[in-house]
Amino acid sequence: MSLPATRVAVTGLDPWLVAFGRAAGAGLLAWAYLRLTRASRPTPEQWRRLVLVAIGVVVGFPLFTSLALNTQTAAHGAVVIGVLPAVTAVFAVLRGGERPPPMFWVASVAGLVAALAFLAVSGAVAGSFETADLFLLAAVALCGLGYAEGGALARDLGGARTICWALVLCLPATVPITAVTVLARTPRADAIGWLGFGYVTVISMFLGFFAWYAGLARGGVARIGQLQLAQPVLTLVWSAMLLDEPVGAATVGASLLVLACVTLTQRTRTLRSRAGAPR
Repeated sequence: MSLPATRVAVTGLDPWLVAFGRAAGAGLLAWAYLRLTRASRPTPEQWRRLVLVAIGVVVGFPLFTSLALNTQTAAHGAVVIGVLPAVTAVFAVLRGGERPPPMFWVASVAGLVAALAFLAVSGAVAGSFETADLFLLAAVALCGLGYAEGGALARDLGGARTICWALVLCLPATVPITAVTVLARTPRADAIGWLGFGYVTVISMFLGFFAWYAGLARGGVARIGQLQLAQPVLTLVWSAMLLDEPVGAATVGASLLVLACVTLTQRTRTLRSRAGAPR
């Protein structure tokens, strides 16, 4: 629901407010969580890795998707976001020392092709390449880095503390930018727009990462990351429900095909290099 909720939010709110406001709100929730759980502070090395997590998922992905969806639809965004599992797997190899077997890559590529083919046939791909597509590609690259680094770091810190410390790390930047954005342009969203903003703040930026990073840490970033192959189809479903975009019977068939590929990736075993630690 992240892309549809973001699309709803930017219809009445400045994209910069949606990007940094959600990070600031989630950062305050993270600060409260860390205080309540009396979480120990990360080590200097962990802080350095948290910077990459913050750049990827706290700042990069929210900012560039907000800018893109200010002029593009959530369905169009789903096309580009469809390459995120592959990008995440590549970063899992580069940063996490994981070595997926050949069958993993075959299933991953098959799932990616199935998702993109469905989107093309369903009409989600339309028009020429635009600036919004560059924003979406930047979002995918940074998000893949943030997922891989955060998933590897969560093996030591845990999923909840990984995202919470990354959010708190960004508070000195996200809070002032949010304040300046509000002063520069008075928010004029309706109740639905604020609901979308609330969703991306509490769920997409905060609670969702508790489970996501925990899953990446336990099952391997490359393998678990392939669950995102279902995201493009699910994005269209939510877009139809929330934004009245048409979704036909082909969605069901594509969902089953993508699900089959995801199941195959989950049955492969991801190997980790002896070094283990990110470079």
